[in-house]
Amino acid sequence: MKFATKAIHAGQEPDPTTGAVMTPIYQTSTYWQKSPGDNKGFEYSRGTNPTRKALEGCLAALENAKYGLAFSSGMGATDAVLKLLSPGDEVITGDDLYGGSYRIFTKIFANYGIKFYFINLADPANVLPYINDNTKLIWIETPTNPTMQIVDIEGVAKIAKAKNVVLAVDNTFASPYLQNPIDLGADIVMHSVTKYLGGHSDVVMGALMLNDEDLYKRLWFIYNACGATPGPQDSFLVLRGIKTLHLRMRAHCENGRLIAEYLKNHPKVDKIYWPGFTDHPNHHIAKKQMRDFGGMISITLKGASLEDTFKVASSFKVFTLAESLGGVESLINHPATMTHGSIPKDVREKVGVVDSLLRLSVGVEDIEDLLDDLKQALG
Repeated sequence: MKFATKAIHAGQEPDPTTGAVMTPIYQTSTYWQKSPGDNKGFEYSRGTNPTRKALEGCLAALENAKYGLAFSSGMGATDAVLKLLSPGDEVITGDDLYGGSYRIFTKIFANYGIKFYFINLADPANVLPYINDNTKLIWIETPTNPTMQIVDIEGVAKIAKAKNVVLAVDNTFASPYLQNPIDLGADIVMHSVTKYLGGHSDVVMGALMLNDEDLYKRLWFIYNACGATPGPQDSFLVLRGIKTLHLRMRAHCENGRLIAEYLKNHPKVDKIYWPGFTDHPNHHIAKKQMRDFGGMISITLKGASLEDTFKVASSFKVFTLAESLGGVESLINHPATMTHGSIPKDVREKVGVVDSLLRLSVGVEDIEDLLDDLKQALG
């Protein structure tokens, strides 16, 4: 089954009671049992719900995985993966990382005796000096948030497999439409479903997709026991959003390319981060493992102070100054004080997250309106 067909049909069957084509919202917390244990697979909606189950089947199919688990947020999904670990275990991750991931690593799980190494992942071999008997997880983003660093998933996966280390990939920026880490050797794929999968900025959700049955059972136990699971209304909204994922992503990529080309030579732009440029670091890897280069772009403003950057960020009329990304509407974000505000200044600036950096999530509006907005905001 091709991607567009999976986006519309995977995991979903007509409702057996009414024949409804759209998966119903099963707004229930509990389920009738003919006798104790005779429950048709549903007992209590923290663990299983028919609407969420349909969504999980669809999510798994999009990533070419056997299993999918939906969580109440991307951080809930990340939390579940980290709960696979024990005190004394070690994790290797990138030095350019979503601020929420950095925060949960350093402020929550480091307190439980788990050690994290934040390293440059431009070359997969960079992980080798950090692997030892305590290494249990490699966690990567690609493209990274917000400087769009590209990590060779297949290269890291080969090392992880040889060393018996679990590899988890945050695939949020690419979406399953552009990149499938499972096919490249990853063990777990994580998504902030809030972003491109939901696509309409009206739901918060996360997900994990994977193939290994034992790992799935361990994660399902955490998922059910800890309870960071979404309700049926949110599951319905994401199922509906996914049905247009392939159409939206084509528009995000098309608009993203045109805006990146416009900004590349703009006199007020100092640096631009977009993996579609041939001079972008590891562009050749992006070209190999991605089907297109997406709608996420970051720029730094030439000679701009924090005050100057705030002024530009607040001057847009079509782009909305807001957290998040991946919705149909275009957003602009100031990572240093918004999404990455929890990362110490000296740490974030080492990887380019400076005060003059702005991150654009290019939406699917008319490209002429978006370009006009950039022109008037940048001056």
